[in-house]
Formats: sequence, structure tokens, C-alpha cells
Amino acid sequence: MASSVRQPWQLLLIVLLPSLAAATVFDDNYVPSWGADGYHLVDQGTETRLTMDRTSGAGFRSRSTYGSGFFHMRIKVPGGYTAGVITAFYLASEAPYDGSDRDEVDFEFLGNVDGENITLQTNVFVNGDGDREQRLNLWFDPAADFHEYKILWNPYQLVILVDDVPIRVLRNLTGQVPEYEFPVKQMGVRASLWDGSDWATDGGRIKIDWGRAPFTAGFQGFDVDACANTSSTPCDSTDLWWNARRHRRLSVREQAAYEHVRRTYMNYDYCADKDRFQNGKVPVECSYTT
Repeated sequence: MASSVRQPWQLLLIVLLPSLAAATVFDDNYVPSWGADGYHLVDQGTETRLTMDRTSGAGFRSRSTYGSGFFHMRIKVPGGYTAGVITAFYLASEAPYDGSDRDEVDFEFLGNVDGENITLQTNVFVNGDGDREQRLNLWFDPAADFHEYKILWNPYQLVILVDDVPIRVLRNLTGQVPEYEFPVKQMGVRASLWDGSDWATDGGRIKIDWGRAPFTAGFQGFDVDACANTSSTPCDSTDLWWNARRHRRLSVREQAAYEHVRRTYMNYDYCADKDRFQNGKVPVECSYTT
């Protein structure tokens, strides 16, 4: 069983991001997007619960869209037999939402059978082009308690973090490297609990057992420190703390922790899966992994 105790390699980290106030309530920055029937989505102010059964799942979204910033959520995913169940926290550009040209940054927790690890999958879409999955088994059980999941997105890099540990980095090398892609569209924050039976667990071979329903996920931490679409400050301004020099590259210690996660916990990286790409040619960003 994964441990929730902070590991020695985590203690070496310089905290990447400032602490945020914890008093913000759901309605300040978020609204339900589906399942708002008083059962599948329950707003308790500083905590919101999403529940899925055979009739519905649920989701919510931010009131604003953003052009850069720091996004975070404290999440406790469903436990026990959760094969086919997906708990998601992600950024996505708004319209048209047919997948044709969206930018998106995903946390997706893929449920599993009893006794097996829940997989965390991250993905990045640019102009509708995804297929950038990375998967890892976390160093703790994400169903046992709430943990912090964060996205730092600025004009220089995209950093995905778990409990302040970088687990994925995409540098912005557009304009420097031909065909390089980086998300630049205004994106909103979204979260959902939904049925992913067709692919989530063992490639879709293991489905949701509705006899184990309902499945419930908890969400906390509804403050957003980001450049909203209504802001008078340009979203690439250095007056915004997340665009400051110290957030343009990982520090030496953050880099060491990031490399440790990749070596120890990652079990799938699209960049290493050459068979899925034509002629074995991986996407250009794979040659510039931080």
C-alpha cells in the first residue's frame, strides 16, 4: 500500500508556489456544469462532493476563463472497486468543444479493481492534438485522503504538480523549435466524475460494477490565482507572480525531485512508445523533455 508520509526526496524541495488562502467557497469561482440535482453534486461551501451512479455522474467548471496562472484543487478520489471510474481535474479551452482545436491540460485518476493502484494519467492537448499521455502510480493512496493537485501555466512552461512535487513539465519552445506546440488559448477550470469504462481500466476490458455504486469524490480549495479573461493586466505580464523569473524553470532541487518521480513512479510515457507513432517518429517536444 502506498504511504501518505512525506518521502525524504520530497523534503528536499524548495516550495515552488506561494501558499493560498483556504477560505474561498465553491460559489466564488465555480458553477455546476452537470449533475446539479442535489445528489450527484453537493456544494458544501468549502467542499464539494461529486457522486456517480448508473443514472448520472457530475461536474463543475470555473466562472471565468484564464490566460495564465496557478490552478489547484484538493481531491480525494473514490476508493475500493472503482474500475472504469474517472475522476478528472483539468483546464480546457471553451468553444467549440468538439475537440477540433481545443487546448487542454488533464489530471485523470483511473479507477481499478480492489487491491490495485489507482493510476494518475496526465495529458496535454494543443489545437485539438492530444495523445500525450503519461501515467504513474502515486507514492500514496489518493483515495485515503485529500491531496493537492496543481498546474502552473505561464508563457515559459507548464508544470503539473502533486503535493508540490513536479511530475510533468512542458517548456514553451514555440518560435525556437519548428512544429513545437504549447497551449496558449484561454482555458477554464473543470472537474468531473464520469464513466470511462470503454478505456480507463486495463484498456477497457474491466468495466464499472454498478453494484458497487455510488462512487463519490471530494473537492476542496476553490481559490484561483490566475489571469482572467476580464483582467486589465496582460496575461504574460511579469507583474503577475507566476510569470516571475523563478517560475520560468525548475530549481535544481525541483528538477531532482521531478527526475526521481519519472524514474520511480512513471509506468507509461508516450514519448517512449514509438510503436504508436508513424515511422517511430515521436512528437517534437519529446526531444526537449526537461
